[in-house]
Amino acid sequence: MHRESRAMGSRLALTLAGALDDGTGEAAWGMVRDEFEATERALSRFRPESELSILNGRAGDGEFVAVGERLWACLAASRRAHRISDGRFDPRVITVLETIGERAGVPLAATRSASAQRPFVELDPRQRRIRLWHPVDSGGIGKGLALRWSAARLQSRWPDAAYLLEAGGDVVVHGRPPHAGAWHIAVEDPHGAPDPVAVLAVERGAVVTSSIAVRHWLDGAGRPVHHLIDPRTGAPADSGLASVTVAALDPAWAEVWSKALFLAGTRGIGPEARARGLAAWWVDAEGGLGMTPAARALTTWSRGMKP
Repeated sequence: MHRESRAMGSRLALTLAGALDDGTGEAAWGMVRDEFEATERALSRFRPESELSILNGRAGDGEFVAVGERLWACLAASRRAHRISDGRFDPRVITVLETIGERAGVPLAATRSASAQRPFVELDPRQRRIRLWHPVDSGGIGKGLALRWSAARLQSRWPDAAYLLEAGGDVVVHGRPPHAGAWHIAVEDPHGAPDPVAVLAVERGAVVTSSIAVRHWLDGAGRPVHHLIDPRTGAPADSGLASVTVAALDPAWAEVWSKALFLAGTRGIGPEARARGLAAWWVDAEGGLGMTPAARALTTWSRGMKP
């Protein structure tokens, strides 16, 4: 069974494999759509009524605010990702995106944002309250969390089901499809070539890509820009890379590392990804493909691979 629609500004699709009846398949699809809708109500920066948009409007007022479970999880994960990525993952880039002309989200009101030296968010776990010092973007980590939560619900209800769940090109897979030992996932060429740069065999977990291929535009001065912002420069990253793909058990953390590794650039990505034991593939500005040993173990075919 295959179903698809749109959610969080991108394509949402579920493929179920194996002997599941139609009723089960429709129930699974409904569960996924409900989870993504609940996540959008909490985390979308494209909805003025979302919990995140309302909280962003209060950024810098110095008050603690009680928040729902999803927004709490997103901001707690974002704070941790900021710390362990040495600041390369930084949800405050929402202000840069607005400055360079990405107008898709809810426009930010003037806020009393604190200096960059102050943590962008403070957490009160005992009462699940948030004090936000700077507007933030849920971005890719929000989509990764929606995939995580949807997958958890599917596995809790149907632990033996084999499925592929995709949101905007990021996927989570579970179980073995019939007549195959794993799901085969193609990594798109960010330079637009029709053939993929690699094909991966994955039985369980997530495959996430950060790329400049889709979200790019011209800023007010007519210069080409894209959405992968380097918080160290406050500008679109000029890292020499066109895309980074990461395979990991959790889609939210795969999302974090795909962005952090993108900012590591052509010189830093290999050593860091190998040191962290990450399965990572990257395509540079000239079209060259690199991968870590952990990635090579999952690769069934890649551009330039000898037969």
